[in-house]
Amino acid sequence: MAGCRGSWCCCCRWCCCCGERESRTPEELTILGETQEEEEEILPRKDYEKGRRYEAVKWMMVFAIGLCTGLVGLFVDFFVRLFTQLKFGVVQTSVEECSHKGCLALSLLELLGFNLTFVFLGSLLVLIEPVAAGSGIPEIKCYLNGVRVPGIVRLRTLVCKVFGVLFSVAGGLFVGKEGPMIHSGAVVGAGLPQFQSISFRKIQINFPYFRSDRDKRDFVSAGAAAGVAAAFGAPIGGTLFSLEEGSSFWNQGLTWKVLFCSMSATFTLNFFRSGIQFGSWGSFQLPGLLNFGEFKCSDSDKKCHLWTAVDLGVFIVMGVFGGLLGATFNCLNKRLAKYRMRNVHPKPKLVRVLESLLVSLVTTVVVFVASMVLGECRPMSSGQIGNDSLLFQATSEDVNSSIKTFFCPNETYNDMATLFFNPQESAILQLFHQDGTFSPITLALFFTLYFLLACWTYGISVPSGLFVPSLLCGAAFGRLVANVLKSYIGLGHVYSGTFALIGAAAFLGGVVRMTISLTVILIESTNEITYGLPIMITLMVAKWTGDLFNKGIYDIHVNLRGVPLLEWETEVEMDRLRASDIMEPNLTYVYPHTRIQSLVSILRTTVHHAFPVVTENRGNEKEFMKGNQLISNNIKFKKSSILTRAGEQRRRSQSMKSYPSSELRNMCDEHVTSEEPAEKEDLLQQMLERRYTPYPNLYPDQSPSEDWTMEERFRPLTFHGLILRSQLVTLLIRGVCYSESQSSASQPRLSYAEMAEDYPRFPDIHDLDLTLLNPRMIVDVTPYMNPSPFTVSPNSSVSQVFNLFRTMGLRHLPVVNAVGEIVGIITRHNLTYEFLQARLRQHYQTI
Repeated sequence: MAGCRGSWCCCCRWCCCCGERESRTPEELTILGETQEEEEEILPRKDYEKGRRYEAVKWMMVFAIGLCTGLVGLFVDFFVRLFTQLKFGVVQTSVEECSHKGCLALSLLELLGFNLTFVFLGSLLVLIEPVAAGSGIPEIKCYLNGVRVPGIVRLRTLVCKVFGVLFSVAGGLFVGKEGPMIHSGAVVGAGLPQFQSISFRKIQINFPYFRSDRDKRDFVSAGAAAGVAAAFGAPIGGTLFSLEEGSSFWNQGLTWKVLFCSMSATFTLNFFRSGIQFGSWGSFQLPGLLNFGEFKCSDSDKKCHLWTAVDLGVFIVMGVFGGLLGATFNCLNKRLAKYRMRNVHPKPKLVRVLESLLVSLVTTVVVFVASMVLGECRPMSSGQIGNDSLLFQATSEDVNSSIKTFFCPNETYNDMATLFFNPQESAILQLFHQDGTFSPITLALFFTLYFLLACWTYGISVPSGLFVPSLLCGAAFGRLVANVLKSYIGLGHVYSGTFALIGAAAFLGGVVRMTISLTVILIESTNEITYGLPIMITLMVAKWTGDLFNKGIYDIHVNLRGVPLLEWETEVEMDRLRASDIMEPNLTYVYPHTRIQSLVSILRTTVHHAFPVVTENRGNEKEFMKGNQLISNNIKFKKSSILTRAGEQRRRSQSMKSYPSSELRNMCDEHVTSEEPAEKEDLLQQMLERRYTPYPNLYPDQSPSEDWTMEERFRPLTFHGLILRSQLVTLLIRGVCYSESQSSASQPRLSYAEMAEDYPRFPDIHDLDLTLLNPRMIVDVTPYMNPSPFTVSPNSSVSQVFNLFRTMGLRHLPVVNAVGEIVGIITRHNLTYEFLQARLRQHYQTI
C-alpha cells in the first residue's frame, strides 16, 4: 500500500495480507536490512516513458549532427573550388600569354598575390581562436580520451576552423581540408545537442536533455566520425576511426548511433554535391570530399591486372619504406614543432602570421619555378576510355582537364606542372588514373619537394589537414616504384594506379600509424574490395616499421602539449607497482558539514576538480561535540555512516554464515540488543577507538621516516564520498547553507535539474560575491556528493587500476583501505606513461 508508510503487505498468488509495522529508528532499519523512504527526492527518477523519450531525442540529435556536418563539408568544398578555379584560371591565362611575351615574373606576382592574401586571412582567423590551428585531430583525441582542452568545441572555434581551412587550402599551402572536417564535426556534435553557445549568451533555449559529460562525449564521437565520413565518403571507416583513434570509452549502443550519424553525413554531402555538379538530384555519385575514382585497367591492355600475388612482396617492401619515410617525416616535424614552441610562440602573435606568410611565399615560388623549369614534356595518352558510370566520366574529365601544357608542343603535357599547378585532389587523380607516363626524375623531385614543404607547413598557425598531403606524397612514391618496375625490371603487368594507391597508404600509415580505420577508409574511397588485402598488409608493415623509431604524428603533438593521454593498456612490467605506489597521499578534503569560509578557501587555493568527503576519528569525540554544532553534526553523520556499513555487512554475513569484520560484528550484535542510547554511544566510541590505529606501512621493506609528522603517521579519515568543484561552487552561489543555531534539515535543497542548469560552463569560484555570504554559515554537502564512487584497495595492481579508470571514464579514483579510510587518490596524471615509468624506476631503486 503506497499510502501507508507504517504498514506492511505480503502478497501471494491469491491474496494480500496487510498489517502494521513496528516503528523503528533509521539506524535499526539499516542494520535490519530495511530502508525508509525519503520525504522528497533530490534526483529525478527515470520512468519507462521518460527513458524512451530520451532515447528518441538522442537518435534525432545524432541525425541532426550528421546532417549539419555534411552541410559544413559542402560549404567548404564549394568555396574552395570557387577560389581555386578563380586563382588558377587567372594565373594559367597569364602564364600562357607571358610564355610568348617573356613576362613570367608578372604571372608569379599574380600567383603570390592570391596565395598570400588567402593565407593571411586564414592566419588572422587563427589569431582570433588559436585552437583552430592545425588539423584538430590531436585535440579531439585528447577530448575523447577524457582531457578537457579549453575552447576546443566552441562555436567560435568552428567558424574560425571552417573559414580558415577554406583560405589555407585555396592559398596553395600543402594542407588538406579533410583533417579539419573531423574537428568541425566534433564541434557540431558537442554544441548542437546543448542548444546554447557562449558566443550567443542571450539565446536561451530550455532543453533539459544531455546535461552530462558522458552524453557530450558520445556526441563528439559521433561528430568526429561524421567528419571522416563526409571527407572520404566512408561511413564505416569514420565509425572505426572514432573507435580506434578517438574514443576511450565505448559501448555497444554508441556504435549503432555513430554509424547512423556517419551515414547521415555521407549521404547529405553526396546528395547536394551530386545535384550541384551533375544537375541530377538524388543520383548519389560523389560520396565524399576526396574521391579516388574508379580503378580499372584499359581494355586494350590484356596483360594488365589490378594486382597479383607476386605484387604482395613488392607491397611489403613499400610498406617498409613507407614506415621509414613516415618516421622521418614525424621526426623532422617534431623538431620543427619544438623550435616553434621555443622561438615563435613566445613572441607576439604577429610573428606567427609572418611565419605563415613566409611558408606561403616559399611554397609559391617553388611550385612556380619547378613547374616552369623542372618539368618534362611527356606524350599524352590516347587510351582514355569511356564508361557508363557518371563517377568514372567525372574522374576522366577531371584527369583530362587538369593536364597542363606549359612550354610543351602539341600532343604533349608538362608533367611537373600537371602535379603542382592543380588542386591536390586533382593531382592525386592524375597519379591514380593518368595513363600517360610521368618521368621518374619528375616524380622523385616532386616527392622530395612536396615532402619537405608539407613537413614545414604542418604546424604553422593556419587550419591544416595532413591526410591529403600524405596521400599525394605517397602516391608519387608509389607511381615512382611502378615506373621503375615497368621500365627497368620489365614487369609488364604492373598497373600504375594500384602502386600509387599502395604508396599513398604506406606513407600515410607511416605518418599517422592507423591500421583498421585507415584500411576501411581507403577501401570505401576506392570502392574496390579487392584492394583490402594489399592495403591492410601495407598499413600493418608501415606501422610496425615506423613504431620502431617514434610515435604517430598525432601522438607526438599530444606529447609536445603535455596532455596526460592514457594509452589502451599498461605494460606488463607495471604490475610490479601497486595503487599505493602511484597514488597521491596528500589530500585536500572537505567535511560533510563545512563552513563557507573553509569551502571558499579550499576552492580558491586549489585547482582540483573533486574533493573527498571525510570525517576524522578522534579519541575524545564527546568533548569535541560539547558546545560545537558543526563538529557535532559531522560526528553524527560519521556514526550514522558507520552504522549503515555495519548493517550492510550484517546482511551479508547472515547469508554467508560468517562475519567479515569482528569489530562490525560486535557492533551490530550489541547495538541490536541494546536498549539504552547511552550504551549505544559507548559502543560506537569503543569501536572508533579500536579503529584509531596507525596506517599500515604501505612499503613493507621500508621503515617509517623520522621526518613524518604526527598527521602523516596518524590520519584516520573515514571516506564517505566525492563531491565535485562545480557542485560546491553551485551550492555557494545559490546560497545553500544553514546557520549554526539551526538544524541541517533547514538547509534549502536543489534538484538535479537546478544543479545541472549551468552545464557545461559552471560558474567559477572567483565570480562569487563574498559580501552576499556569511562566512560562518555551514554547508551540508552530503545530499549532493557521490556516496559510492569507484574505489580501489592500496594493494590493487596498476593494471587493475588502469583498466577500471579508463574503461569507466573516471577522473578521480579514491584509494580506500579495508576499514573504510581513504589513504590517497589517483587521477589521470598518476596513470600516464611517463609517471608510471618514473615510479617504476623508484621501485627498482628501493629493491
